Amino acid sequence: MVRITEQLIRKKSEHNELIIGTLEELSLHQEDIERIEHIGHWCRELKILLLQSNLIPRLENLNRLKKLQYLNVAINNIERIENLEALEALQKLDLTLNFIGELTSVESLRANYNLHELFLTGNPCTDYPGYREYVIIALPQLAHLDGKEITRSDRLLAAKQFPTLRERIVQLEALHKIERDEQRVRVQQSIEEQEASVRDLPDDDERRATTFWQQKSEHCPETRIQMAKFSRRAKGQAAAGGKNLDQPDERKRTRRLFAECGRPYSLNEPRVNFEFRDEPDRFELDLHVYKYLDTSLVEVDAQPNYVRVTIKGKVFQLALKQDIQTDRSTCQRSQTTGHMLIVMPKLNPERIVAPAEEKRTSQVNQSQATGGGLKGPVDIRSICGGSSQTKQPRINEDEVPDLI
Repeated sequence: MVRITEQLIRKKSEHNELIIGTLEELSLHQEDIERIEHIGHWCRELKILLLQSNLIPRLENLNRLKKLQYLNVAINNIERIENLEALEALQKLDLTLNFIGELTSVESLRANYNLHELFLTGNPCTDYPGYREYVIIALPQLAHLDGKEITRSDRLLAAKQFPTLRERIVQLEALHKIERDEQRVRVQQSIEEQEASVRDLPDDDERRATTFWQQKSEHCPETRIQMAKFSRRAKGQAAAGGKNLDQPDERKRTRRLFAECGRPYSLNEPRVNFEFRDEPDRFELDLHVYKYLDTSLVEVDAQPNYVRVTIKGKVFQLALKQDIQTDRSTCQRSQTTGHMLIVMPKLNPERIVAPAEEKRTSQVNQSQATGGGLKGPVDIRSICGGSSQTKQPRINEDEVPDLI
């Protein structure tokens, strides 16, 4: 029997950082759950609860979910609608493909005044004559039934037929209960005969599986439980067999962090992106750790010639070209992006050489300080001559008048 445990709910609440007290949506579908329990105590803030494709025989232990708006229990073993009166915020209820034969049990939903959508497709009660008309009158707050809108004309026609309709449905329910009791006994005998026929065969024998899946069976809760148990047993055997087959491969894929000579390897098992910067005086590793990963699941180890980051058991290791100062190395993580920055000062930092431009500037400043260089303005027109320069005309001395 599969139980609802705290570990299972936390596993399904990864989107809420594994916090179940404030969880608003929970999906527990296809878990072979056979009973609803603990959810009402642990997750009182739930608005959406998905329990489809399980083996739940009864609706129970949900009365504390005052904020629940959508409940999906499709494809289960439910035979009666009950214990939902306290869900005052319930707006949508999905009971598709169950075994509900007691149609009058829908009257227990009258107190759910916010209920607007109801799905009963695939239940035995949907085969009763006047099924739709009865549900429309029994639940006047409904706006949709089985995905079809309820119109005003539907309500008027159903109101005319309702007085004689309920008596007929009660009779059909009594017949269904008798047939259900007979079916329960008949299916139980069939299951015992089938188990006796393959009792001497080993569990991993193919004949056992062939006999089980080829036999004719009735559609009922007992058959669904038997099929689920057989499938669970087959999966367990396959997993056990697969584990034995995979052992040699695991030996081949043994993790190696160092070479035989002691040189560290570089590997990235968690497959996270990273940026590595080699500065003259330090190494910087920017590791793109997942944003919503809890820091307690990350371990950082800085050694003289390598740095190792373990993320949820998977190793990220990077070999370094130079030794670092482990006692001065720091590690910080961003609260917005989740990235992790590891700064590792070098043990023997490189000598920083000034650029050539800075050298020239320093030389000019030095020459000016010692008194060298040019002094005063410079006439650039007389630096070099050429044909481009205009020649002044020669003065005729005879034309110059005498001085008085």
